[in-house]
Amino acid sequence: MTRNPEVCILPVAGLSTRNLPSTKVLHKGFLTLHGKPIIQYAVDACAEIGVKEIVFIYSTESSKELFEKYFSPYPWLENHLKEKGRLDLLKTVQDIIPAGMKFSFAEQKRPLGNGHAVLMAKELVGDRDFIVMWPDDVYIAVRGGQGVLKQLLEVYREEGGMVENIIEYPREQMVRYGALVGAVRDGKKVHATGLVEKPALENVPSNYASMGPYILPNEIMNILPEVRNGGNGEINLTDAMELAAQRGMKLTGVLCDAMRLDCGTNQELEKANLKLCLLEDPELREYCREILRSL
Repeated sequence: MTRNPEVCILPVAGLSTRNLPSTKVLHKGFLTLHGKPIIQYAVDACAEIGVKEIVFIYSTESSKELFEKYFSPYPWLENHLKEKGRLDLLKTVQDIIPAGMKFSFAEQKRPLGNGHAVLMAKELVGDRDFIVMWPDDVYIAVRGGQGVLKQLLEVYREEGGMVENIIEYPREQMVRYGALVGAVRDGKKVHATGLVEKPALENVPSNYASMGPYILPNEIMNILPEVRNGGNGEINLTDAMELAAQRGMKLTGVLCDAMRLDCGTNQELEKANLKLCLLEDPELREYCREILRSL
């Protein structure tokens, strides 16, 4: 019987060099997207489906103390806002920590790949099924639809095994991503027999890219230690998923109805801010129209 995932792993151990100079002292998770830190979108997505624990995978260089401070109560600030009658801001501060959410930390001492980062959470995850999210990939529900994790969870309950968000790209772009092997589409679901990480153009097996987030059974934690140095010299999560698929574990990709906002570089973050602000703020949308007219 498929169990609901109870914990989400958020790897934040990287140095965020693609977002310098801001990330010289500030982790990219705290760069803002439409007025909120990027990391908040991942935490809110977990709260939306009832996940009550977040495990941050950090390194000594990745500002663990910022995550601890941001996701802790701040009584002085809350009292100050109450006294000033700023109840709107008070609610904003209180909503940072979803009700009942627990935050845990596991250290990745060496940068050995995203699969290795996930493995660092094994003790904290225990025997539970889990979610993996890349914090600088933000997914926004479109047309009043469901969030990306809600869509994945529905399929996970139906199919079990490994379930992940996928995106369909032109063949020439697939060399940048993990690609589904043996892909057979069934509506928004794509059943696959395996994964290959960043294939050469002539070997691209499908147009379906493995993007994440992922909902994974606990057995993946036991498979990850068997993975040794993928094609990029690192231990990749997709390599563990491929090994699990070879052993008969079901793999299902979901073409989620959501808008992906890549916040991994300064340029992409600026684009993401523009897209989201224009979608969410009619006043700003009209202001931008006026600027374009004037130019």
